[in-house]
Amino acid sequence: MLLDGDTMHDALTAAGRVLTGTARHPEVAALQRALDAFAPGVATGCRPILPGDEAALHEAEADSIASSIVAVRRASGAARALARGLLDGFGHRDVALVRTASGAPAWPEGIVGSLAHDQEVAVAAVALRSRIAALGIDVEPADPLPDDIVDLVMTVAERDGLERGGLDRDPLHGRLLFAAKEAVYKAMHPLEGVFLDFHDIVVDLAARTAVVPSGRILDLAVCRAPRIVVLALLRA
Repeated sequence: MLLDGDTMHDALTAAGRVLTGTARHPEVAALQRALDAFAPGVATGCRPILPGDEAALHEAEADSIASSIVAVRRASGAARALARGLLDGFGHRDVALVRTASGAPAWPEGIVGSLAHDQEVAVAAVALRSRIAALGIDVEPADPLPDDIVDLVMTVAERDGLERGGLDRDPLHGRLLFAAKEAVYKAMHPLEGVFLDFHDIVVDLAARTAVVPSGRILDLAVCRAPRIVVLALLRA
């Protein structure tokens, strides 16, 4: 059963506090506090990736993930366990989030969502499709992106915009752009079914928006510390 009104608000408040393991990981607890205020209508969570998290995969999930590398399956298990906790707040209990052919999880009817992880932390975001048409999330270390990767990610228009606003002096501007474009791709590919290259997505970090070739404009929510997390969303 999907929730609405005051009941949905209560569910979002509870779901936004999935703090598995954070008591022993102050950095993750700090990140969760930032995510709690991320975007109205979206439940977000984070958790550390821990030994044994590969066992959190449901059988159908494990079968859908081709990689046999333990680190990959461990991160996938952590992200899915986190997402299941968020989904509980929407009335979906113990759901298997199998990997689809595109690589994205299959979400319950009426739900949009996204998963991401780096080497240490998993993040997830879920929302009602009636409110959010597309949703993507990415997490990155709060470290500068190597210059050669920045050149691959950044468009000429983005570089000009950063220079005009003085944001090019921000050592994290490249990493923020990278995370934003990853989040936008995760949001838009399930909706439009179109492959997007980095230069197909134009990000305005100052305005917190991104534009894709179809003309759709997504809102961005950005967390810079203790890790970079970017949420991309298209409102219904």
